[in-house]
Amino acid sequence: MLYERELKETARALVAPHKGILAADESVGTIGKRFAKLGVPSTAETHRAYRDMLFTTPGIEEFIAGVILYDETIRQESLGGTLFPRLLAEKAVIPGIKVDTGTVELALHPGEKVTQGLDGLRERLAEYRSLGARFTKWRTVITIGAGIPSKACVSANAQDLARYAALAQEAGLVPIVEPEVLMDGDHDQERCEFVTSGVLRSVFKELSRQGVLLEGMLLKPSMTISGKSCSHQAGVQDVAEATVRTLRRTIPAAVPGIVFLSGGQSSELATAHLNAMNKLGPHPWELSYSYGRALQEPALTIWHGEQANVAAAQVAFYHRGKCNSAARTGSYTLELERQE
Repeated sequence: MLYERELKETARALVAPHKGILAADESVGTIGKRFAKLGVPSTAETHRAYRDMLFTTPGIEEFIAGVILYDETIRQESLGGTLFPRLLAEKAVIPGIKVDTGTVELALHPGEKVTQGLDGLRERLAEYRSLGARFTKWRTVITIGAGIPSKACVSANAQDLARYAALAQEAGLVPIVEPEVLMDGDHDQERCEFVTSGVLRSVFKELSRQGVLLEGMLLKPSMTISGKSCSHQAGVQDVAEATVRTLRRTIPAAVPGIVFLSGGQSSELATAHLNAMNKLGPHPWELSYSYGRALQEPALTIWHGEQANVAAAQVAFYHRGKCNSAARTGSYTLELERQE
């Protein structure tokens, strides 16, 4: 493989000790909804100012190894006039890019979705590499409900993830493979574990068929957790044990790292779950984070679209990075959480 050495090195660097990944790849629509809740106008300039606040936080490179960007963001300059990918690289933070184009209804399968974006992907990947990206992300969503997920849905999304990953590696970009089993629903943790195990087995079967280099990729799964509407919510330790058990049964040891999504959890709960999982180690892979809202939400709330709030928002963002860094080693505590 042309880029084999580079892929392996980048994948390992993204899960370096004490570090994780910031998912700052919200689409224009998604970030617009979050801004609307705060009364902040959603424009290219406000998106730029917000991302600038995050990326220029002093010292964040201590805890952040890579940042997933959106198509809009990878082309923007910081407020200081430096293109965002270059600004990140100068801080020894690896720039990445979300490359799927969102989900649509899966034909003949009500309530299920498939992800778009394979058409023209080879050309887009080449452009993103020229813009400074060194890794990529593609997200699929699996819904648990009455009679779903279907085999057709799981298979279609697994095949698309594998085809994307192969194209990314061909372009010299580390693929982050994200098969998210949604928290939406009233299913219990046992049902989540069953579904997640099946999804992950299907994904790695397809990755093998496509010849994807496991040492040059990362997995971004959801945790094995109760549905949001379930009457019994599994505790932190139960989530940690079930998630690790699921991974050990399905994920080859050749994969260098697993970077969890937070999936609608609160900032503190996402950190606590990661911490509990790492306490169960050692593991054959690095257990890290690729959080979006769980890293950003406190800072976004403080920032509120006001330049005068940038310094305070950066303090909050740095704090969340520090807490999640501690969770990488199972050393996160409530005392650390309460520190300013």
